[in-house]
Amino acid sequence: MQRSVRRTTIPDVLEVALELERKTMALYADFVRVFGDDPELRQFWFHMARHEAAHCGALMLVECILRNDPELGGETKVLFDTSTGIRLRSLLAGYRRELRRGITRERAFEMAVDLESSELEDVVVDLLQVVQDPGWRDQAVKMLIHDLSDMSYMIEKHTKDERLLARADALVERRIGRRGAAPAATGTARRRVTSSRRPR
Repeated sequence: MQRSVRRTTIPDVLEVALELERKTMALYADFVRVFGDDPELRQFWFHMARHEAAHCGALMLVECILRNDPELGGETKVLFDTSTGIRLRSLLAGYRRELRRGITRERAFEMAVDLESSELEDVVVDLLQVVQDPGWRDQAVKMLIHDLSDMSYMIEKHTKDERLLARADALVERRIGRRGAAPAATGTARRRVTSSRRPR
């Protein structure tokens, strides 16, 4: 899809981000039900849904702060790629149709990688800067890296799809790079660390 970058108000961007985060959360919550017979998969998808719920709460807080203090940028125009919202709405609608027909665990992971590869996570992290609390934003980025690393490990453990695993690893590396952290360990080493944790 062709990019369509426009100058948009922060409240308008918030509205789109909240809608998409809610729909992503609902999809992951459905995965909790679909894969409920496997305790490890159930716990993983529950954690992913909880992460999206935390994003929704954070965005709602930003929304309230902007409403109470418009000088923080309520009318400021920011560059926003509207094609991101259009593409994600289309993906999520298609995934829900697939879900009704039944999906495999491999397909569920592929859907998650597609969604987490979108620019929505970057939009959410950028919106958190409005409240001028660097610690809050940094914590959100750390949790995102943690969840992506867990997803990489789960893909390696529950599928044989090397291409999908490479995509998941690339997501982790990209996010670490954007955070400005030290160079990451290799994918194999990182997953060894992750696999030493017990499911939450």
